[in-house]
Amino acid sequence: MFLEAFGNDAFVLLGALLLIIGVLVAKFSHKLGFPALVLFILVGMVIGSDGLGLVYFDNAETAQLIGILALVIILFEGGLQTKFTTVRSVALPSLSLATLGVVITSSIVAVAAMFAFDITWYEAFLFGAIVGSTDAAAVFAALKERNIKAKMGATLEAESGTNDPMAVFLTLAFIELIVIEGTNIWMLIPNFFWQMGIGLALGLLLGKIASFSINRINLESSGLYPIFSVAFALLTYSITAFAGGSGFLAVYVAALVIGNSELTYRYSIFQFNEGFAWMAQILMFIILGLLVFPQQLFSTEVILNGLLLSVVLMFVARPIAIFLSTLGMKYSLKEKLFLSWAGLRGAVPIVLATFPIVAGIENSALFFNVVFFIVLTSALIQGSSISYAAKKLNLTGPKKDTPHHSIELISIGKANAEMVQFKTNEDTAVVGRRLHEIPFPRRATISAIVRDDRLITPHGETEIKAGDFLYILVSQKDKELLKKLLNDKNRQVKTS
Repeated sequence: MFLEAFGNDAFVLLGALLLIIGVLVAKFSHKLGFPALVLFILVGMVIGSDGLGLVYFDNAETAQLIGILALVIILFEGGLQTKFTTVRSVALPSLSLATLGVVITSSIVAVAAMFAFDITWYEAFLFGAIVGSTDAAAVFAALKERNIKAKMGATLEAESGTNDPMAVFLTLAFIELIVIEGTNIWMLIPNFFWQMGIGLALGLLLGKIASFSINRINLESSGLYPIFSVAFALLTYSITAFAGGSGFLAVYVAALVIGNSELTYRYSIFQFNEGFAWMAQILMFIILGLLVFPQQLFSTEVILNGLLLSVVLMFVARPIAIFLSTLGMKYSLKEKLFLSWAGLRGAVPIVLATFPIVAGIENSALFFNVVFFIVLTSALIQGSSISYAAKKLNLTGPKKDTPHHSIELISIGKANAEMVQFKTNEDTAVVGRRLHEIPFPRRATISAIVRDDRLITPHGETEIKAGDFLYILVSQKDKELLKKLLNDKNRQVKTS
């Protein structure tokens, strides 16, 4: 193999090339409306032993560890970007989809798997559990910067962020039932409530501790704060796992708490974690692509069973789960149809498919290949058509506003000051007012205004308009006053 022949230098070179290829793949996949994860996986398959033969990799335990670490980073970044106000409005349906929905989906797929593979019921339900949940990495990536209706995006993101614990629990439970004789399925139910309860409690607690620590500890370099946040993400997962709780749930909840708190180094933390999540996603999917052998993946048995189970999952199991899990909730027929179609599978099912391999369960290699095939079909068919489906069902929302200018937000720790970004809208109290008329706090100064991607140098006669991005340098002491002024909507601002 290439790495064995040229040693560590070749490994560094290959790593650099893979990251560069991953970044370029992400760029072109977004322009083409094509899921990046498929191309990342393809890169791994091409450089593997059945492709160019650069790398031979068949270690399921290592792939599992890399997958878990990457999912922690991805879930953490997704939670940071999620607003409490958005999640609160869809909390009940998302929770229902993340629990009841996963059980229904897993059960229907299990019945189909029973007949497709001619296996025991426990093995069938194990397979169903593996593909039962949507994938946070796939959903977050698919919805990013797409103008999907806010309610739909929030539901899908909250569901994908919280249903991994259910899928992990069911997978491990059925592995235990298969491997350990005398295990009773009813004995596992209290364990489920313990895992979810501990995960939720520790996520809230450690999220609060992380937010407090970031704001109160004065580090020498601002570059240390993003690393500090990642350390808390890993700490949250590990402590919760050691306590017997759901580490994934704890990480997502902790990220929600941190992301919705006032953070001194908010911009640096968010930007670092977004880049880190992309790197984790690239490496994870490439590693998973290396783990699969194309000659086995595209065998007749895998293709036929994979297509059958993909059809059952996409057109039977997921729609039934959506309609039953949202009974009595305020979702229209079109919204339910969209949620049914947007249940993307990704890294989580593939990582979970390594658990039976590590446990030495019969048919685990076949399960892994079929799960891999299902993920590819889900990403290719559903992932590439989400925007089209939303448009056809009239569920598109306003274009997401993301500033594309190059002003860098900073936190000046030594001076106890921070550069704040704020986007105005029609209801913002300061809109329509000139700067000299607005009673800004004494230690707050508007440094720049960006309007329609143009930089405007502010002066006293500059009028604030809806859609402006305001960049305000403010002291920590006056930050709350500034926040109150800017967020006080539909209020007449007194002139100073």
